[in-house]
Amino acid sequence: MAKRKTSGRAAARRRGKLAPRGKSRGLEAAEVALALDHPDVAPVAALVRSVGGAPLAAYHEPLNGRAMLLASLPLAAVEPTPFQRDLSPTHARRLADKIDETGAFLDPLIVVRGVDGRLWTPNGRHRLAAAKFLGLKQITALISPDEALAYRILALNTEKAHNLKDKSLEVARMARALAKSAGTTRESQFAREFESAELLTLGLIYEENPRFGGGAYSPLLRKVDRFSERTLAASLRERVGYAARLKGIDAEVQRIVAALKERGFKSPYLRNYVVARLNPVRFHKAKKGGGPVMPIAEALTRMTAAARKFNLASVSNADLAWVAAGAESQD
Repeated sequence: MAKRKTSGRAAARRRGKLAPRGKSRGLEAAEVALALDHPDVAPVAALVRSVGGAPLAAYHEPLNGRAMLLASLPLAAVEPTPFQRDLSPTHARRLADKIDETGAFLDPLIVVRGVDGRLWTPNGRHRLAAAKFLGLKQITALISPDEALAYRILALNTEKAHNLKDKSLEVARMARALAKSAGTTRESQFAREFESAELLTLGLIYEENPRFGGGAYSPLLRKVDRFSERTLAASLRERVGYAARLKGIDAEVQRIVAALKERGFKSPYLRNYVVARLNPVRFHKAKKGGGPVMPIAEALTRMTAAARKFNLASVSNADLAWVAAGAESQD
């Protein structure tokens, strides 16, 4: 079945809004049904059988008509996508305990056909690990022939909320993988997969320093970091440079924080306070149309200069109390 085309503008209008009363979208019941031997799913059904699984049913998903296959798969046949966030064994064991208490594994994995015919799950690393803890032989999965779904991790993964580090690492890993297979495609064309340009830059830093305090720099990057119209491979090389400059700025920030502590300042918000003081676009309002308020290269240059001439004597406890109040109001 042909996919229904929707303009980007129309899709943007719908996001976050309820459908108008009396209007509905998607397929009728008769359009959802799909035979297992249909050309859209037959190759995937054959792959499932080849790994020791069993195709159970096929259908067109009711929103946009994509072909989907419901199947039972051996645990060993499914792998998490290699660019997902790292496994939390504690969360996986807790999840396994809850599934065992319920007495049923009711939430199928989303699975796509990855490279070399492998079966990848872009959103089920913890459920997959939980199934292994439980010793399951088979797991149910909704399999999509659409390989691009493997790169929609952030949109699909709702089983364990992402923090900034999780998101950034996954986006950086996705970008590196895509740069190998689609490196000549413009970075901006992956905006849906990456969600936010700042995640790319922060992810490159987190890869080298998992303890990096990216949250302090997020307000800056949200205003100056945008997806590039350069190829993904070229843009990644450029972002490596931005990441290096941010690490250099953070080294200066740590120096300033250490000096402030020596002067008797003990606030847990010292780092955020210093970064905010150095932020050259702190009071800039976002531009209409979503453009950067300042080129990222210029912002980093100004921030570096501000760090080098930071005046320790200008810091007061009253300023820190104001920062703490602002941080707590966002919790």
